[in-house]
Amino acid sequence: MPLHNTRQLSARPTNAIESDALHRSGQTYIFPEISHDPQAVYRTIHAQLVLDGNSQHNLATFCTTWIEPEVGLLMDESADKNMIDKDEYPQTAAIEERCVHMLADLWNSPESASTMGCSTTGSSEAAMLGGLAMKWNWRKRQNALGKRTDSPNLVMGPVQVCWHKFCRYFDVNIREVPMENERLLLTPDEVLKRCDENTIGVVVTLGVTFTLQFEPVHEISMALDKLHAETGLDIPIHVDGASGAFLAPFLEPNLLWDFRLPRVRSINASGHKFGLAPLGVGWALWREKLDLPDELIFDVNYLGGNIPTFALNFSRPGGEIICQYYNFLRLGKAGYRRIQSECSDIGRELAVQIAAFGPFEIIYDGVGGIPGVCWKLRDPARTPFTLYDVADRLRDRGWLVPAYSMPPNREDLVIQRILIRHGFTREMARELLLEMGRTIEHLQHRSHGALRPDAGSGTHNHSGR
Repeated sequence: MPLHNTRQLSARPTNAIESDALHRSGQTYIFPEISHDPQAVYRTIHAQLVLDGNSQHNLATFCTTWIEPEVGLLMDESADKNMIDKDEYPQTAAIEERCVHMLADLWNSPESASTMGCSTTGSSEAAMLGGLAMKWNWRKRQNALGKRTDSPNLVMGPVQVCWHKFCRYFDVNIREVPMENERLLLTPDEVLKRCDENTIGVVVTLGVTFTLQFEPVHEISMALDKLHAETGLDIPIHVDGASGAFLAPFLEPNLLWDFRLPRVRSINASGHKFGLAPLGVGWALWREKLDLPDELIFDVNYLGGNIPTFALNFSRPGGEIICQYYNFLRLGKAGYRRIQSECSDIGRELAVQIAAFGPFEIIYDGVGGIPGVCWKLRDPARTPFTLYDVADRLRDRGWLVPAYSMPPNREDLVIQRILIRHGFTREMARELLLEMGRTIEHLQHRSHGALRPDAGSGTHNHSGR
């Protein structure tokens, strides 16, 4: 009989000896020799989790931190569902397929009813699937022309670390366009400088991690069209829409970034970011069947039926996909538009208020990208504190507002960033602004007007960061 059926939970007081034993087990990292009372274990872990930060005050994460009660219920009801076992859980499999076609419709696929796509554990896995498809298709083209296939490359701008992983794991030369001076995004000219016959594709990011801005997919697509006409090089675009693919359709419906552009062959997105689903679910979609090579699709039959699979992972939970479907039905386009617009409005209003503090210069004001704002110090050499000082002080007050240096070649530039997600209210924004004002006052008072020796260095040596 399972341990949790031996007694009612309410009849299990946690005694001091039991708690002490559990504490020792948790602190020494030794696998316990004996079983423990389930309520005692729950209370021990619950008490430890209280020490975690308040996710609603975590303005660093892109991920969902607020869900409706019904989503929690569906997650509980789906805890035993294995997404890969489509024979045992055919309704869950059908829901996944519906989500793919709904996204194909949202992203203007020319054939949304037959679009190839799948769920993943997150946008990083989906990005790698998009990269693999580009590599395999490039290799086929090279073989057909009798050319070498030992030196593929991928062109990109300032990307999330998953693309660095992809290039390293799958032997692709990374051609990352570095930031230069005031150019912090990928541009058509920089793309064309790096493309050749070994380029498997170009990754364009719809919502750059560092600055939150959308890169110009349409302009880069037109530049590659021109390159194709002049040289014959036919280079596809993969759009990393980890956040932006769930934002642009509602905030900027006329923006050309998706399958309306024939050169966009694949898109990845993160359902657990601005898709509003619980952690962790992502999506990978291809424009046409030929864009997903057959060699990447595997058939397995040992789960009770013939199951095609083309994700990197195998067994994974189905609850997040089910909750994604719930959000699609619950909100529709009107609901997503309302939520994303409110987040965007708060981001723009915060940009105005943060600029008014004085020491900060806004880099991204919430327009043309992810809801949020990012800034730098207006005059680091004359400011008696760094952005790392601001972040540390806000963290002490319960707010996580990250400060970080930029990628090459702008490591000298330190910025701070706020992301606005569903669940972050205007009242919370007012509380944050009050705390930021107190933080600036505290840091200026602490310095007594003296210039910090490292204030203009652009670096900050802080243990544990």
